[in-house]
Amino acid sequence: QVQLAESGGGLVQAGGSLRLSCAASGSIFRFNVMGWYRQAPGKQRELVASIIGGGITNYADSVKGRFTVSGDNAKNMVSLQMNSLKPEDTAVYYCNAKEPRGGILYDYWGQGTQVTVSS
Repeated sequence: QVQLAESGGGLVQAGGSLRLSCAASGSIFRFNVMGWYRQAPGKQRELVASIIGGGITNYADSVKGRFTVSGDNAKNMVSLQMNSLKPEDTAVYYCNAKEPRGGILYDYWGQGTQVTVSS
């Protein structure tokens, strides 16, 4: 059973920074991709940033240049550094991991952490 635990959310003023962390139970080598999604009230969940083996990253256009996703294999963690935050970044942020196993792609989610950016 894979567990993902997010931390680091909170309330910050526009222009400020937050760092989210996602701790996985066990090695993150088994995942072929890890990422961060967010869901604002009344909106669909959307991909914010992802990282795959070799450190290749992908970002939503809305966060490019402001957010940085990184992985720490030794700590089994993935982090999301968020700078120059805007009110529109307010959402619940979810850690996600995808594990290919036996021909099936398993999707795991954390419980979510609230990020609120005040104007």
